[in-house]
Amino acid sequence: MKRPILFFLIVAACIGVSWGAYQAASPAEPALSHYIPSGALLYLQAKDFSVLLADWNKSSEKQNWLKSSNYAVLSRSKLFLRLADASKEFSSAAGLPADTNLLRQVAGTQSALAIFDIGKLQFLYITRLPSASSTQSALWQARSKFETRNADGVDFFYRRDAESGREVAFAVTGDYLVLATREDLMAGALQLMKSAGGHSMESEAWWSQCASAAKDAGDLRMVLTLEKIAPSPYFRSYWIQQNITDLKQYTAAISDLTFSGKEYQEQRILLRKTPIPAEAMPNGGPASVSEIIRLAPPQAGFYEAKANPTAEECLTLLETKILAPHRGPAAAEKLAPQVQVGNGETGSSSSLETRIDERPAQPGDSVDNAAPLKTVLSKNPPLAIFHTQSTEKDKDGVFVRIHSAVALLAASDWNEADVRNALVDFVRPGFTTGQLGVNWQPNAGYFALDGLWTLSVSVSGKYLLISDNAGLLGAMLANLKQKNTQQPAVYVASFDHSRESENFLTLTRLLDKPVGGSGAGDTPDFFSQNIGSLSSTLAGVSSEKIVIRDAGDKVTQTVNYEWAH
Repeated sequence: MKRPILFFLIVAACIGVSWGAYQAASPAEPALSHYIPSGALLYLQAKDFSVLLADWNKSSEKQNWLKSSNYAVLSRSKLFLRLADASKEFSSAAGLPADTNLLRQVAGTQSALAIFDIGKLQFLYITRLPSASSTQSALWQARSKFETRNADGVDFFYRRDAESGREVAFAVTGDYLVLATREDLMAGALQLMKSAGGHSMESEAWWSQCASAAKDAGDLRMVLTLEKIAPSPYFRSYWIQQNITDLKQYTAAISDLTFSGKEYQEQRILLRKTPIPAEAMPNGGPASVSEIIRLAPPQAGFYEAKANPTAEECLTLLETKILAPHRGPAAAEKLAPQVQVGNGETGSSSSLETRIDERPAQPGDSVDNAAPLKTVLSKNPPLAIFHTQSTEKDKDGVFVRIHSAVALLAASDWNEADVRNALVDFVRPGFTTGQLGVNWQPNAGYFALDGLWTLSVSVSGKYLLISDNAGLLGAMLANLKQKNTQQPAVYVASFDHSRESENFLTLTRLLDKPVGGSGAGDTPDFFSQNIGSLSSTLAGVSSEKIVIRDAGDKVTQTVNYEWAH
C-alpha cells in the first residue's frame, strides 16, 4: 500500500519540478507600461482591476458615501460637472452609455490607464481580459457603428463625434482589450504590442527614474511626471492640496498602494529636479525626530514631529496651539466689501471725541512680548519639534475641550529659569496687569502657573515640554523613559480617527451653528455635515500614520492606513 503512494508522490514531485522549469523557461508577460506610447502625463496600474471594482461596488463605504453630504457637495462642484460633460461626450462618440455597467464589462485583471491630456481627458486604457469576455461586452456589440481601421495588421474600431470632436477607438487583440480617446494612441499601442517599433513611455527619463527608485509594484501603482503636470492650469485649479509651489522642486513621483489584511500601505517617492548634496543636508534633525516621537502619549488623537524647525516655526506653533490660540491674522476675505448707503451724513456727535492730532494706535506699537521667548529659542535652536493634541468631552457631554502639548529637542540643555521667565513675559499681558496667576508652582516633574490657566512646563536636559493640560504633559514625561525604536525621519505624523471622530462631530456641530441656525439652502454645513459625513463614511479607517524621509535626491513618504475590520 505504501509503494503506490510513494510512486504517486515521486511522479507529482517530478511534474512539479518540470512545471517549475517550464515556467522559468517561459518568458514572462511584459508589463502593460511597455505598451503605453510616449507622451503620457500620468500612469495608473492595477494588479486586478475587476476585483478592486467588485470590492468597491459591494462595500458599505461606497453606499454611505453616495448618500453623504460630502458627495452631494462634490456632485455640484465644477470639477464633477466637467467630468459629467466629458462622460456624455464619450457616450455620444461611442454610441453607448459610459456607465458602471460598461466599466464592469471592460474591467479585466491587470489593467493600466494612461492620461495624455488633463484638460481634454485624453487617455489610453489596456486590460488583460479573455477575448471571449471582450466580445460579450456592449462595446464590442456596438462595433458596427464604428469605422474599421488597421494598425500593423491588427483591426481596431474608430468613431468620432462631429459635435464635440471626441474620438473613441477600441481593439481586441488576443487577451487584451484596448480603449483610447485618440486614434494615434490606439495605433501607437498596437504597434508596441506587435513589437513593430514606436517609442514607449518606458523609454522616457522620468519613467525610468521612477521605476528604478521604486520596488515591486503594489496592488495599485501611480506614476506621474510632475514637471509637465504642475504647470497645467487644470492641475493648479483642481489639485485640492494647493501646494503647487512645493511640487515645483520635483520632476516625477511614483506611489504604490498595497493591501494586507487590515492595513493598507502607500509608498510614495518624489524625485527632485536638483538633488541636495549630502554636505548641505541638515544634521541631527532626522535622528532627533526618531527620539522625540517616543513622547507620543497613549491618549493622543493627533501628533506630529518635524526635523530642524526654525525658531520662528517653533514660536508660531507655541503661540497658536498653547500660549495664545485666539490670536492670528484674520482670514482673507474673498468677497468685495458692501457699501451701506445712508442719508448723506458722514459723522456723528461721538466723532467729536476722536483726536486728529495723534496717530491711531497700531498693533506694532505695543511691546513685543514674544521677544524673550524668541531669544531663548534662537540661543538653543531645536533639532526637532513635537506637537500633539487630544480632545475630551466635559462632564455634561456638551462641550469638547482640546488639549495641546509641544516638545522641543535641542542640541544643548535648556536654561529652565530663562524658559519660565520668557513664558510668563509672553502670557502676562493677556490676562493680568500684575503677577496674579503667573507664578510658577512646582509639581511632580514640572512647573505650573498658580492661576486658573493650567499652563505647565518641564525641562529635562535637552528636552523642553510645554502643555495646557497636566495629564497630557505627565504622559509625555513618562514616555521619556522608553527606548527609542524609530528610524530617522524628517517628518512623522499620526491621526487616531476612531478616537477623535465622535468628538469632531460634536465640536463642529456647535461651531457650524453657533445660534442654532442651519446651512444656507441646500448647502450643508462645511465641518459638521460635509467633512463630518466623509468621516462617517470612512469610519472603518481607525488610524493613519505618515513617515517622511529625505535622501537628498528623493523624498520617500510611507503612509499606513489601519482598518478596524
